[in-house]
Amino acid sequence: MKPRVFVDDLSQLRLTFAKEFETQAMEVIARREKCIIALPGGSVASAFFPILATLAVDWTRIEVFWIDERAVPPDHPDSNVGLASRLLLVPARVPPARIHRMHGELPDLDQAARRATDELKTIAGDPPHVDLAIVGVGDDGHVASIFPSRPGASTDSSANTRGTKADQPVIAVYDAPKPPARRLTLTLSVLANAGLVIVAAFGASKAQAMRGALDQSDTATPVAELLRRAPSSLVLLDRAAGLS
Repeated sequence: MKPRVFVDDLSQLRLTFAKEFETQAMEVIARREKCIIALPGGSVASAFFPILATLAVDWTRIEVFWIDERAVPPDHPDSNVGLASRLLLVPARVPPARIHRMHGELPDLDQAARRATDELKTIAGDPPHVDLAIVGVGDDGHVASIFPSRPGASTDSSANTRGTKADQPVIAVYDAPKPPARRLTLTLSVLANAGLVIVAAFGASKAQAMRGALDQSDTATPVAELLRRAPSSLVLLDRAAGLS
């Protein structure tokens, strides 16, 4: 199914995002009493998390995961969990029992990936099904910590992981091309299996990657493959990312 695409000012994109999130969360909670989400970091988190904290959703029914995390403790400035805590989790009073972070501070990243995989499977099933995945996009078309020109960009098997099972939903990354190099990430299969994938990209530097993903059927970037594989997706672009 082709993604729905909105190109607008950031203020309007926030409202569109909030409406979609609220609708999806409420529908899923009404159907099965919980909703499983996966959060991003970066500019998407900074733009969207404050409005999430104001929504009339029951956060006691929402299980919170992340699409990726850097190999740092949660109080580190680079931590995606730390950013979410400041902008969303604390303001929205999300119960600690509903927060399932990746433990990037562990010295053994493969152990951290296995721990995150076990927790994800316990909550979201095997294979895991996330109800809503919120995904940012890099200038090169990467999503989460899945980068192009890497063996893991189009499959779950990755040569930039060490000792990690190919079918593991969370994998360790040791050589990401942008710092920090060490990371944990959901695989493309987990993201593509989400009930709804919301992809957001802001700024002219993202325009080429998004144009390729939306307009060219043979584009090999992770964001392009994610949008091809996801059964339901929404793309939110500011005018620079959508029209440059």
